[in-house]
Amino acid sequence: MRESLRRELLTQKVIAHEVTDKVAVTDQEVADFFNANKAQFNVPEEAYHLAQIVITPGPDQQVANGTGDDATTPQAAAQKVQMLMERLKAGARFSELAAGYSEDPETAQRGGDLGLVPISRLQQAPPQLRNAVLGKNPGAVNVAASNGAYTLVLVVSHELAGQRDLSTPGMKENLQNSLKARKEQVLRSAYLTAARSDAKVEHYLARRLVDAKGLVAGGQPVTPAAATK
Repeated sequence: MRESLRRELLTQKVIAHEVTDKVAVTDQEVADFFNANKAQFNVPEEAYHLAQIVITPGPDQQVANGTGDDATTPQAAAQKVQMLMERLKAGARFSELAAGYSEDPETAQRGGDLGLVPISRLQQAPPQLRNAVLGKNPGAVNVAASNGAYTLVLVVSHELAGQRDLSTPGMKENLQNSLKARKEQVLRSAYLTAARSDAKVEHYLARRLVDAKGLVAGGQPVTPAAATK
């Protein structure tokens, strides 16, 4: 457990140094994105901007998160929820945890982002999810549980109906954070893919046996059983 935690922390530091610290979003990029997507910021009805981390109580056929982590039992799922909530309380970013641990292959790729969810859709959602969102302040994270599965729900913002522009309070900052998260995800995936492609695993015992033509000290051949000891 100690070694696993050490490796995880080291991985996070490497990714932060190689990816997160190098991502920047300019004011021009924010303006360009807004101007190209103005219709997206015309909110026809009251809505909540949400993000999620999904944890299932059984093995998943497709695990698309950054760590490959998959809770395969109800107990493991509950422990994973506790771990993630503790990480959030310690200051970890929700988008990074979603990218690294969410078991929903679609939203994990974009840091858990669900976009704007109108009130009419929320009112049709299961009570656990509805209660985790309605009336909650931006920044709040609540857990919705159902049949052994868990969804950590982050309320990013609460939006009233109407057209938004870059002078709307919080709009520019939210766009910067969203664009930065997207960039981080692309660069993180590219970095991890490159790291795995460049990795080289050396089986030193096998190499020694090849070099010694299958003999050890004293000229005795190594049996398969002995080679594994």
